[in-house]
Amino acid sequence: MNKELETAIMTAADLPTIPIVAIKVMELIESDSATAEELAKIVSSDPAVAARVLKISNSSFYGCRRQIQTLSSAIVILGFSTLRSLVVAASVKQVYKPYGLTEKMLWEHSFAAGLAARIIARRTRAANEEEAFLAGLFHDIGKIIMNTLDRDKFQEVMQHCYNEGISFGQAEKGVYPFTHDEVGAYVIRKWNFPEVLTTAILQHHQLDFSELDDPALINLTAVTSLADQFCLKLGIGIREPQEEIDLAASKAGQLLKITEENAAEMLEVFDKAFSEDKALFTS
Repeated sequence: MNKELETAIMTAADLPTIPIVAIKVMELIESDSATAEELAKIVSSDPAVAARVLKISNSSFYGCRRQIQTLSSAIVILGFSTLRSLVVAASVKQVYKPYGLTEKMLWEHSFAAGLAARIIARRTRAANEEEAFLAGLFHDIGKIIMNTLDRDKFQEVMQHCYNEGISFGQAEKGVYPFTHDEVGAYVIRKWNFPEVLTTAILQHHQLDFSELDDPALINLTAVTSLADQFCLKLGIGIREPQEEIDLAASKAGQLLKITEENAAEMLEVFDKAFSEDKALFTS
């Protein structure tokens, strides 16, 4: 862990903050005494978040048979933990500003990875679906923070990626003394999200578990990593699809013990869900 970077992030005054509505919703759900009415009241205090939560809860991805018209009914039908994920996602969208092409692609990739992680978690039963959704959603939040703090430097990395045909991880090594995984993990910690998310974000590329013996944490990280690869394979949030990625043979695929058939089936379900609801999630 990079102590210098951690200190810089924990004390930085100009970092984006997680919107207050998300913090309040998380606190209320953690308190175990939450009611649908109280939650609806908190979410309604931020009209933009409330509208996005309602829009997403009516997506085919959540599979409701009838139109959900009020926040209270969305909470009752979807449940508290799903609502928490949706509020966090709807709130975090505000962090992805200024909203140019870079931010649009990063947001699309992040939200899609959240959806993919949720599908993988459900199909493999390897992780909690909502935790997986949040880990997927936040896996690249470090890139957004780096872009927010110094756009020119971030664009330099992007240019290296496109001009040299290398991964972001390879390109950032030539420009930064740290990685987007590290930045993301510390920001999530600063925002007081559960520590499991910090680990999943920090390790979603390396998958280095030499100091870790918690199967649940390893599984969540593998689900996050595989979700990222789903998006790369389909070209979501990047310029060109990386069709050569072998999902089942990847380290994440092996950790989750998925077959080529499993991978192909989950990828198809994800592709369909994302294509159908893309406008709801990303607009």
